[in-house]
Amino acid sequence: MKTVEIFKTNVQNDKDAKRIIASFLAVYPLYKINFDLEDEDNIFRVEANHLGIGTGEIINYMVDLGYSCERID
Repeated sequence: MKTVEIFKTNVQNDKDAKRIIASFLAVYPLYKINFDLEDEDNIFRVEANHLGIGTGEIINYMVDLGYSCERID
């Protein structure tokens, strides 16, 4: 079963997005991760092929990297 979580961020450019993706994949190698910086909410999308994605962990990790991040319902 595929699970997808979508987050609003303050990531502004591709350079930062690529750095964040590389950092996340080092910790969460099974996740598929991407950004949509064309969206007004600078969307951060996380997809996994299992039941749960630790949304709290993802938000905390983004905050630790210096960015705001909130789950979009």
